[in-house]
Amino acid sequence: MTGTAYTVTGMACGHCAAAVTEELERIAGVTAVAVDVDTGTVVVTSDREPRTADVRAAVEEAGYGLAAADGAR
Repeated sequence: MTGTAYTVTGMACGHCAAAVTEELERIAGVTAVAVDVDTGTVVVTSDREPRTADVRAAVEEAGYGLAAADGAR
């Protein structure tokens, strides 16, 4: 398992966190998503590191922006 941290912009509440979580959980191999709305940090745990493009697409589908990723590829 690998955990990768991302910075998501535009989140302000629990509904935001739920929307982002729902979209990220649809990425193949993702086993868990932890969202901290206050810091804008999202940690995605998966079988293998997800492609940044897939994470960006999921976050944007939820209506938010992906600002940065640690270990992006």
